[in-house]
Amino acid sequence: AAAGLGRLGAGRPAQPSVFAARGFTLVELLVSLFILALLAGLSWRGVDGIVRTRDASQERLDRQLRLQSVVAQWEADLDAVQEGGVVPLQFDGASLRLTRRTETGLQLIVWSLRGARWTRWAGPTATTVGELQEAWLRSQQLLGNESGQLDALTGVASWQLYFWRNNAWTNAQSSGDLEDAAAAPGPGPQQGRQQQQPQVLPGGVRIVLEFAEGSGFAGKLTRDVALAPQPSAVKAAP
Repeated sequence: AAAGLGRLGAGRPAQPSVFAARGFTLVELLVSLFILALLAGLSWRGVDGIVRTRDASQERLDRQLRLQSVVAQWEADLDAVQEGGVVPLQFDGASLRLTRRTETGLQLIVWSLRGARWTRWAGPTATTVGELQEAWLRSQQLLGNESGQLDALTGVASWQLYFWRNNAWTNAQSSGDLEDAAAAPGPGPQQGRQQQQPQVLPGGVRIVLEFAEGSGFAGKLTRDVALAPQPSAVKAAP
C-alpha cells in the first residue's frame, strides 16, 4: 500500500511555494520612478544654483579686476604728467587732457565721460611742439570712435576732479585752473602766452566716480593721486 501511495504521489505536479520570488507591481514601479524623478530634480536645482553662484562670483571678480586695471592706468598717466611748453593738465568738466612722458617723446591723453562710458584716448607720440599742438587741436573734435579710443569703464554716471593747491582740495574748474586752461596751445599769440605763463601743476589730483544703478558697482569711488616731482626740463623740440 505504501508503495502504491508513493507511485500515486510521484505522478502529481509540484505545488508552488508561498516563498517563491515575485516581480514589482505597476504601482510600486510608478512610485519608484516618481521618487527617482524627484531626487533628480532636486539634484539639478542644486547644481544649477552652484553654477549660477559661480558665474555671478566670476562676473564680480572680472568687474573688480577691470576697475583695478583702469585705476592703475589712470594713476600711471598722472604719474607721467610732463610740464613744458603746453598745458600739461586741463579739465573742462567732460574731459581731462594731460601731456605725459613716453620713452620717445610726449603724448596727449584724454579721459572723457561719454554717456555712461568712461573712455581714454591716446594720441600719437610727439617729438615736436607742432605735433603736440596738432594732437591738442584734434582732441577738441573727438567723436568717440577714433583710433586709440578705448572704453575704459562702463556704468559711470558722473565724475568730478579736484586739485590739491595751497593745502586744500579745490574744484578743478576753479577760476585759477580755468585761466591756465585758457592758454591751451594753438596757433598765433596763444602759443607765446602759454610759454610765458606756464601752468603750475597741482600737488595732487582727486577723482570722484559715481556709478550708475545696475552697473555692478555701488556708490562712489574716490581716488587721490599725488603728482610726482617734475624731472629737469624735458621739452619737445620746436
